[in-house]
Amino acid sequence: MKRVLPIVIIAVVLLATLGVTWRLLRSSQIATNGNGNANTNPVSPELVPPGAEPPHVRGNQNAPVTLEEFADFQCSACGYYYPELKKIESEFGDKLRVIFRERPLVPPHDHALFAAQAAEAAGLQDRFWEMHDKLYENQATWTTISDLVPVFVDYAKQIGLDTDRFMKDLNGEPVATRIFQDGKRVHALNVNSTPTFFVNGKEATGDQWKPENLRELIRQALREAGK
Repeated sequence: MKRVLPIVIIAVVLLATLGVTWRLLRSSQIATNGNGNANTNPVSPELVPPGAEPPHVRGNQNAPVTLEEFADFQCSACGYYYPELKKIESEFGDKLRVIFRERPLVPPHDHALFAAQAAEAAGLQDRFWEMHDKLYENQATWTTISDLVPVFVDYAKQIGLDTDRFMKDLNGEPVATRIFQDGKRVHALNVNSTPTFFVNGKEATGDQWKPENLRELIRQALREAGK
């Protein structure tokens, strides 16, 4: 199964944006699992691309606090964080909405891009979050398999997708474009590790990404919003 088109499109956009974004970014750091890197030179909001539109949103569309997550489906730290984030969403309820952004770390994660394609292909049938959950809940299984096509098709069946369309969309331009657009936002914001979180546009730096500290950032944002 060919997976050339999405990779080519993503590679082209990353190369094209380097000349524009290098002036806006601090020195790059090699991407690894887990977060903890402060963005000491934040980019002006008006210069940051919006990412894929519409974004993948879970929760109250009019919530006073927006938590934007940049993540990689193969990242073990992201897999660890997945149930914690579910708890956070439950705790804050209608006061919080979550936006997911694709940040596949390629390299070192050889399956990360294809997993992102699978999630975005599911999104074209309004099942992004179902595939998102399926990928994280089964991360320990699919990350060890060389041929992911039958595995992801099985996940697609389980969440009620039209599998013929899913197979077609996996390598289609709409999927590649969404990953491409999130990639432009990733580079403008200098997101070098996963998971990385922004709370109402402010990056969770240092140890702020950890669950209890992230909760405090959300509570602080709620206080600032008068909620």
